[in-house]
Amino acid sequence: MKTLIVYFSSGGSTKIVSRTLSMNLKADIIEIKDLKDRKGFGKRLLSSIEAFRESKTKISPEKIDFTDYDLIYLGTPTWANNPAPAIITLVDNCDWKGKDVIIFTTLTNSGGDSALERLEEKVSLRGGRVIKSFSIITKDKTPEDLINDTEAAINASDLKMYGV
Repeated sequence: MKTLIVYFSSGGSTKIVSRTLSMNLKADIIEIKDLKDRKGFGKRLLSSIEAFRESKTKISPEKIDFTDYDLIYLGTPTWANNPAPAIITLVDNCDWKGKDVIIFTTLTNSGGDSALERLEEKVSLRGGRVIKSFSIITKDKTPEDLINDTEAAINASDLKMYGV
């Protein structure tokens, strides 16, 4: 079974979780880049509004061919209780038919469940089958804490069986 981790990260936490998953599950990894400048307070506020509205954005890569993969992990930070616009755009751009998907979010306090639910719905509507989802809380965590939390999530659940 070939596995792919696809993620978008703005502050670095989702990147740490994704890389930890990739190393532990021996999976390929692709980072989605949002081509819109989102730095600064005003732009961050606008980004939250765009996430709430599920606005699309320009991303790189624009699309991913999942043909060679049996399982896709899809990761996003949670903005305004929603997935980031880059991940919403990616989900809408790709063919998920027949793919098993595990969705994960990173979040500071709350909102992970609504972001997971929304992504589950969107992936399912595009033909994917969401087989699991989880969230990692990032507030006041060091990179080492995030690595440990991710490894604990792998070991405490049946995630390992999906990635090995």
